[in-house]
Amino acid sequence: MSISTVAKKLPTTAIAATVIVLGIGAVAQATVLTFDDIAPISYFNEIPNGYGGFNWNNFNYINGSSPKVRRTGEDNGRVSGDYVAFNGFGNPALVSDSVFDFNSAYLSATWNNGLSVTVEGLKNGATLYSKTVIVDTTQPTLVNFDYFGVDELKFTSFGGVEPNYLGGTGTQFALDNFTFNEKATSIPEPTLLPALFAVGTLSIGSVLRRKQLNQS
Repeated sequence: MSISTVAKKLPTTAIAATVIVLGIGAVAQATVLTFDDIAPISYFNEIPNGYGGFNWNNFNYINGSSPKVRRTGEDNGRVSGDYVAFNGFGNPALVSDSVFDFNSAYLSATWNNGLSVTVEGLKNGATLYSKTVIVDTTQPTLVNFDYFGVDELKFTSFGGVEPNYLGGTGTQFALDNFTFNEKATSIPEPTLLPALFAVGTLSIGSVLRRKQLNQS
């Protein structure tokens, strides 16, 4: 009997156990923070701690449809709805929680074209990931980060040149559609693996014995 034939006859519980042992698990559904479900505002305000389950340090959200930010990256950087996040005064900004996976986000420059944005992924204060991207004021840029198992993100922006038609300057960036998984991908505890293997082995053995009896 082939392995594929045995697998078709395995009980559901045995298949599930085998899948876990092999590390083939369902991928947690990603959550997208659009900043459009915080309290409505006419201009800007701080992102409250707890939004999306995170602590937000030096992150504000702004109504990108406001005439005060017309044609800036906070206007052009909107991906969904009217609101985007930005780093206050162009200073470094932090997002923190228990362990999570940071998948992607849309970034744009508020004032300076050619703005550099460095995004670090940390765990327990140690930098595990770092990526620097160049963004402009005219449109949002989708950046895939794929930072797994981090508990903090640090955003730092610098450089770029302000185009004359905006009439303002600064190293603020706009952030929209922050996408993450609430929990990092987990692996079964080593102490559980023997038990899971045992379940799968016993189930396969049971199917084979029944096949042999039927054929005798």
